[in-house]
Amino acid sequence: MSGFFFYSLFYILMSGCIIYPPNEFVSAGLTIKDIFSKWLGNENTFFIQYHIKRSVITLFIHSILLFGYVFGVLLFGYVDSIKILLGHNNLWLTILICTVILPLYTLYKILIWSMNNWARHPIAQNLALYRNNNNDNNISWTAVASNINKEYDWVDTIVITTNSITCIIVTNNWIIKVMPYKILVAHQSDTVLVVTKSDTHNTFPVTRGEVQFINIEVKPTRTGAQSFDIRLNALDFKNFQDKISRPITILQNITFHKTLLDQFIDNFKEQVEENPYYRSTEELNQCFGCIQATSNVKLFKQCSSGIGNGDSEDCMMCYCRPLWCIDCMAKWFASRLDENAPETWYYSKCTCPVCRARFCILDVCLIQST
Repeated sequence: MSGFFFYSLFYILMSGCIIYPPNEFVSAGLTIKDIFSKWLGNENTFFIQYHIKRSVITLFIHSILLFGYVFGVLLFGYVDSIKILLGHNNLWLTILICTVILPLYTLYKILIWSMNNWARHPIAQNLALYRNNNNDNNISWTAVASNINKEYDWVDTIVITTNSITCIIVTNNWIIKVMPYKILVAHQSDTVLVVTKSDTHNTFPVTRGEVQFINIEVKPTRTGAQSFDIRLNALDFKNFQDKISRPITILQNITFHKTLLDQFIDNFKEQVEENPYYRSTEELNQCFGCIQATSNVKLFKQCSSGIGNGDSEDCMMCYCRPLWCIDCMAKWFASRLDENAPETWYYSKCTCPVCRARFCILDVCLIQST
């Protein structure tokens, strides 16, 4: 019985890696598209045809996973173990029949789709909606496919990989969502885009362990076209937005960091709020930077850097009067960071805009009037 459970556990893990390949499988080229790359052809030249083939081979491979499991049970002599587990011979017989019927039905569907140059495939039917004249059956879906193929091969096409089985492609005129069994397309000229949701998760990035994701609803106005959602890392939003010719509506209650610097600035302000307050009796004037808000921060050495060792990179005491608001100080600090080393941002040092005294985030204090 233990051999049966080890076999079952191993097969389930391997099936999961086939359906949703981890980074290690992707790096090693152990994905369906890598293994069958010779049959699939060149994605850059024949993008649509490539993904039609990829979708059918993916569907077929997934459909035989259960058959493979049952074949292994028979091959290794675990039939008695699985009968004991199921508790009924008829249930085992039903599973056995299903393992044969499922791949056969999948092959039947693939055969139907392949007729008339794949005209019945869901991808082809989706593209057929974008013919210039939907009532003219003489215009083939391949004309739309040819247009997408050409645009995909252009150097300014952006590809955003959201996970190991899904990616978003934006060309000059098309928005494309690639999924295991199909691709969804929308023409930019008749599509509405709305940011509907944002969520933040704790992870291990550069700025205090947070990463944001946003959901964008893509709603084609073309009759019969299917709406779909795009889920992006918020830091990919600017690249996506720059490539879109249509305005993207952001619902009023949605906030997110559009760049890594935006995220750092927010985390900078959060840290400053945790720092000790600087008590002051002097009258505060308008911020020297924005001339909008009232100056509300003072550079006052709080960290242990520079005590007794005289290092040239140590923090220093700043004797300037309060001249800046927290937003302008955060932006000043961010503007001096090394864009190529974001992992160092939170621990970096900057210089006072006036006296050039070095300081770190821990030395920025909100002012408490007394």
